[in-house]
Amino acid sequence: MTEITSDFSGQTVICTFEMTPATASELMEKLQSAYSEVISKAPGFIGAGLHMNDAQTRIATYSKWRERGDYQAMLRSPEMIARNRYINTLCRSFEPVMYEVAANY
Repeated sequence: MTEITSDFSGQTVICTFEMTPATASELMEKLQSAYSEVISKAPGFIGAGLHMNDAQTRIATYSKWRERGDYQAMLRSPEMIARNRYINTLCRSFEPVMYEVAANY
């Protein structure tokens, strides 16, 4: 379980995917595969969670990294470039955004 704490000094990334219910299951399957086979094995990876809304129109991922460069290096790997090209065909959009934890409750 990835813990959210305000004293975390690494990189937090929240990525949102917008899709139709017709592609939701396949997209989630591809994301789970990417996390289990590639992302979770990348240097600096700490943990992640994947979430889908009830309408199956949005997926949100939350991941924690030791530092920003670790996340960026994973994205630039040939394996993730190929996977993200395919993932992009399953959704209307996806946007990874880097955050710092401001507070936790």
